[in-house]
Amino acid sequence: MSATSRPQRSGRWLPFALIALGGLPVVAGTLRLAELAGAPPVLPLNPRIAASPAPVVIHVAAAILYLVVGAFHFSAPVRRRWLAWHRRAGPVLVTLGLAVALSALWMTQFYPREDGTGILHYLFRLSFGSAMAACLVLGVAAVRRHDFVVHQAWMIRAYALAAGAGTQVFTLGIGESLFGASELSSGLALGAGWAINLIVAEYVIARLRNARIKRPTALQAA
Repeated sequence: MSATSRPQRSGRWLPFALIALGGLPVVAGTLRLAELAGAPPVLPLNPRIAASPAPVVIHVAAAILYLVVGAFHFSAPVRRRWLAWHRRAGPVLVTLGLAVALSALWMTQFYPREDGTGILHYLFRLSFGSAMAACLVLGVAAVRRHDFVVHQAWMIRAYALAAGAGTQVFTLGIGESLFGASELSSGLALGAGWAINLIVAEYVIARLRNARIKRPTALQAA
C-alpha cells in the first residue's frame, strides 16, 4: 500500500471511529431525551433533571448532533469532496458546540451537586467546559482572518473536549475497578478522560503540522 493511500483510507474511517468513541454517551443521551418526551424510563431517575429538564435537553441534543456531524466534518476525503457542505456546516457546528459547552457550565453552576461528586468534579467541569467554549471562539476568530491552519487546530481541540464523555466511560470504569468509588478517584478519572483526549488532539495537530512542512519539500524534490 502506498503512503498516499494510507491517509486516505484512515481518513475515510475516521468519522466512524469518532462516532464509535461517543457511542455509549450518545445512546444514553438519546434514551434520556426519549424519557423526557414521555417514553417509559430506562435510565436511573435523576431528580435534578426532572426539576429542570431544559438545560439537559439542550445539552444532550446539541452534543449528539455535534459529535455525529462533527465527526464527518474532520474527514479529509469528505471535506475535499463536499467542500461547500463543509463551509456551510461550520457555523452550525460552532453553534452546537457552544450550546454543549454553555449548557454544561450552566448545569455545573446551578444544578445541585450529584451524590458522590466533590470539588474536583466541579473544577474539572468548569475548567474544561470553559476551555471548549474558548476553543470554539478562538477557532471562529482564526477563520475570520483566514488562518485556516490555526482554525483547524482549535476546532480539533474543541471536538476532543466534547468527546470527553466517550473516553470517560473507560477512565471511570478503570478508575473505579482499581481504586474503588470515591469522590477523589472518580474526580481524577473524570479529568483523565478530558486530558487524554487533549493529548491525542495535540498529537494529531502536530502530525498535521509536520505533514504541511514535508509537503512542499516533497514537491520541490519531485
